[in-house]
Amino acid sequence: MRILFRGAQAAPLDPTLVAPMSTPANPALTGGRRVGVLVVHGFTGSPASMRPWAEELSARGYAVEMPLLPGHGTRWQDCNKVTWSDWVATVEGAFDRLAAENDAVFAVGLSMGASLCLRLAADRGEELAGLVLVNAAVDTLRKDAVLLPVLKRVVPAFPGIRNDIKKPGMDEVAYPVMPLKAAYEMSAGWAQLRRDLPKVTIPVLSFRSKDDHVADISSSKALHASLSSKDFEERVLEDSYHVATLDHDAPRIFAESAEFIERVTSEQQG
Repeated sequence: MRILFRGAQAAPLDPTLVAPMSTPANPALTGGRRVGVLVVHGFTGSPASMRPWAEELSARGYAVEMPLLPGHGTRWQDCNKVTWSDWVATVEGAFDRLAAENDAVFAVGLSMGASLCLRLAADRGEELAGLVLVNAAVDTLRKDAVLLPVLKRVVPAFPGIRNDIKKPGMDEVAYPVMPLKAAYEMSAGWAQLRRDLPKVTIPVLSFRSKDDHVADISSSKALHASLSSKDFEERVLEDSYHVATLDHDAPRIFAESAEFIERVTSEQQG
């Protein structure tokens, strides 16, 4: 632990790389039904980590809403000014836009984005059709996490967790540090979410990287122990690290998530 770490410079991220995405449905490609997909990036990350997936979903005819979470995509100091509730509200707003224009809505997320999708499912129930999670983060084994209530008052940030990607040359366009007030907000949100995981009853497909240097096995164990979904499956990714949506297994995630959405949509329609 580097208590004296004061954070990196406040250089802003390129706004063109972190821009949100919103595209309409093309029912001609989805059996005549309008199906929407909410796409949510992770903590300190940006839509850049999810853009290839979002573009693939759009190309398959799904409406896509991929918001930029508050405090992200600018300077890392901005992340310390927002709350878990701000992130939840942004996700809910994007979901409401999709729900107003489509017959069914799915949510897909990476890391904290996955936990925000689970929060949405716990709160909105069967208004959502299903979830696809990639390296969901709802808990941690990090021993310094218990010190966050104190550390956030004296240290602005710790060294970052960005670009845990096995594939060379990939960039998730994330902050260089972990803002500690924001990390505390996330951990507090996780605590409530873990209590509410039994409220999640909709179909869930979860991908977990075998080698992940950010999200540990505690999150997977929490999902297995607490979700009420009868249609729940975890699939292990053998050739990717945490940001698997930009890694070697990304094509598999894109294809299998589309198969999941098509199957669940067909079952619910029937």
